[in-house]
Amino acid sequence: MLGVESRKGVLVIGGGIAGIQAALDLGDMGVTVHLVEKTPSIGGRMAQLDKTFPTNDCSICILAPKMAECFRHPNITLHTYSEVKEVLGVRGDFAVKVLKKARYVKEEECVGCGDCSVKCPVRVPDEFDLGMRRRGAIYLPFLQALPMVMTVDRDNCLYLTRGVCRICERVCTREAIDFEQQDTEIDLNVGAIVVATGFDPFDPTGLSEYGYKRYQNVITALEYERLACASGPSGGHLIRPSDRKPAERIAFIQCVGSRDVKNNPYCSTVCCMHATKEAILAREHDSAVQSYVFYMDMRAVGKGFQRYVSRSEEEYGIQYIRGRVAKITEDSEGNPVIWYEEPLSPTPEKMVVDLAVLATSLIPRRGMEELAKILAIELDAYGFIKTASLAPFDSSREGILVCGCCREPVDIPESVAQASGVAAKAAEIATGGVR
Repeated sequence: MLGVESRKGVLVIGGGIAGIQAALDLGDMGVTVHLVEKTPSIGGRMAQLDKTFPTNDCSICILAPKMAECFRHPNITLHTYSEVKEVLGVRGDFAVKVLKKARYVKEEECVGCGDCSVKCPVRVPDEFDLGMRRRGAIYLPFLQALPMVMTVDRDNCLYLTRGVCRICERVCTREAIDFEQQDTEIDLNVGAIVVATGFDPFDPTGLSEYGYKRYQNVITALEYERLACASGPSGGHLIRPSDRKPAERIAFIQCVGSRDVKNNPYCSTVCCMHATKEAILAREHDSAVQSYVFYMDMRAVGKGFQRYVSRSEEEYGIQYIRGRVAKITEDSEGNPVIWYEEPLSPTPEKMVVDLAVLATSLIPRRGMEELAKILAIELDAYGFIKTASLAPFDSSREGILVCGCCREPVDIPESVAQASGVAAKAAEIATGGVR
């Protein structure tokens, strides 16, 4: 705690690991922080992961304490289920309008017990589990969500859409349901703004050669994460979606939507290590599993990353095949058939597996163009926030700083490091430091 008295607070947009770290660093410096998160809970994409590379540490075990610290920090105010709608002013003096959406639940009364969700008659695909599980129209995003408060899905609630039901209201012993709640606007005055909105995974449905959505046993890397996680839809069992049998031969297909001139020509940087981690996890779950990683070029640039790949081969028997996958078909038993070419082979090869996992590109978060207009900042050719090469945290508008995957694809350690760097610069602005 530096004990610096801030002249103005700092707005952090995005409650993933980068936004949380930036908020914590600022709060510890005595700066008032307003953390705005679009979804009902902070946590971001990291909350969906099972483990992290290259240490294979439990993802939520690292993230949850930071979430709790952020939630309890005296200098941090969370504005979850909220969106930035207007930003006026200049560096050191921004006027911000935030829309806080109605949860239809009293946050001070709800304890997140989930009784209302159990009794809710509506079941819709759960976004957190990528649609592989269903949730109620009143729900908690995930087990460790903060704030631990239920949210009514206004698009699927029977009362809000048809004027019937209200079962949740009747079963709530704390009388926390409040259908009279309205969206509200909050006016903030801050000295600096940090954007940490993260990324979305590329949707490979349009790439017909991979058969995603046509073949049940072709899934994305993020869907695999939820299957591997003990809190996920299969309780941590690596099963085939088609018949729920154990997957013993798994193919990991790299660069799906990345390094592709028709989609995203850039490298997403994390995919090689992400696939390596997932293949290691498969063997740890079941020693009978054999994993194959199809790649074009191995990008192992972080500390300990190359050793991580070597360990995966030596200790876990993972086979790396350098070759471009041309297409995936399906045999009569629902097994994915991988058709590929190796650089030194004159003929195409094929491999039959139980499960095919697509390492999809990291793309800008949905709604980034709208947010960029609100913030009056520039985006690059790929839709990420444009920054200067000699000032990598600065957006095109003075006083608005950027960190994490909203500026380019990066891994978790890099996101955290960038967040701390941005926090230092934002604190300097907020406290009236030198330019």
